Amino acid sequence: MTTLSAAPNRTAEPDRRLPALGGFSPGVLRIELRRVLRNRRTLAFTLIMPGVFFLIFGLPQGGQNLDNGRPVTAYIMISLAVYAAMVATTSAGGAVATERALGWSRQLRLTPLRPSAYVATKLATAMALGLLAVVVEFLVGAAAGVRVPAYVWLLSGLAAWTGSLVFAAFGLFVGYLAPAENVMQFIGPILAVLAMFGGLFVPVEVLPEVLQHVATFTPVYGVGVLARAPLTGDGVSMAAVANLVVWGLVFGVGAARLFRRDTARV
Repeated sequence: MTTLSAAPNRTAEPDRRLPALGGFSPGVLRIELRRVLRNRRTLAFTLIMPGVFFLIFGLPQGGQNLDNGRPVTAYIMISLAVYAAMVATTSAGGAVATERALGWSRQLRLTPLRPSAYVATKLATAMALGLLAVVVEFLVGAAAGVRVPAYVWLLSGLAAWTGSLVFAAFGLFVGYLAPAENVMQFIGPILAVLAMFGGLFVPVEVLPEVLQHVATFTPVYGVGVLARAPLTGDGVSMAAVANLVVWGLVFGVGAARLFRRDTARV
């Protein structure tokens, strides 16, 4: 008579392999982009309002030229493209405040998604929205009759877009710092003030002398000067580059520290 030995009780080991790139994927990025593009209020402020500002304040300047003969309307269009990109990237980055309030950050910590991949997804989403804002502003300008050489369109648009990375970091910084119910009310007026004193709404040269010195230290100044340089022919300003780098480091390091503090208690 044979005896049957009991089969060993083995529990399936869970798959603990981490996802590639820490969980960063085109699928997650597409979901984030669709979520942002469904927000009508965000689209109104980032894509529509800057174009309306150009039609109101830029078109009346038609026929006037800069010292190098380029149209003033192009100067205004590029400045407003910078403003549109900074509003777009900041609002997209600041959306983390709402997710924190809803407990989404806590849920994500239970998944294999790495914190760095989460931040990278937010930055990529912000930059995609910033690129769309610049393109829309330039399309409005072109439809309204702005005519400049092709390299101005390309270089100015590229500078306005890449420089807005500073404000994507700023959005994350504020998103991890301010409560969700106040974040957009907090960000909007700050961006308007920075644009005013940073030379986007009015040229820095027309401001009082004291404010001209203050303007060079605002985070808007560097990206504005670099974006308009292909139009004005002033060349690359090292002071503007330094301004962009320093503020990018300030907001980037600040956002990273707040992110680590936030996830440490999740």
